[in-house]
Amino acid sequence: MKRSILRLGMAFAALLFAAGAWAATAKKPELKLATLDGQTFDLAAQNGKWVIVNFWATWCSPCIKEMPDISKLVESRPDVTAIGLAFGDEEVVDVQSFLKKHPVKYPIANVPIDSPPKDFDRPKGLPTTYLIAPDGTVAKKFTGPVTARDIEKAIAAGSAAKS
Repeated sequence: MKRSILRLGMAFAALLFAAGAWAATAKKPELKLATLDGQTFDLAAQNGKWVIVNFWATWCSPCIKEMPDISKLVESRPDVTAIGLAFGDEEVVDVQSFLKKHPVKYPIANVPIDSPPKDFDRPKGLPTTYLIAPDGTVAKKFTGPVTARDIEKAIAAGSAAKS
């Protein structure tokens, strides 16, 4: 418990310290990184699909709660994919151990708090989720927990706006 509180405090302090280092989320962000399964996730290669970019942490209860919902959505819709960004100071082995207890159906990348993706806003809290439209633009940003229903509504709204 003390270790979790210490990690939370360290993560929060790092977020505050690095606040000036992040730029605003790009309209059409780039994201290319190695995933824990040894593959490379490239957002540009997902063109034509809705992409869920989910910042989370192993100590974040709302993050853990939303992960199965995101997995079910990815499994049920061939036009939707996701990338989970384990955002914090956890070692890769700790994230892998966590995922054995909380498996997901989408790739996960370990993103150190001091090396965030340059084209995304600094999360002001976790979870933070971006829905990327099939054309690669940001369709919606969610701060706080999301459900499959929330994402489905955003997809429907985004699809209607493009029609």
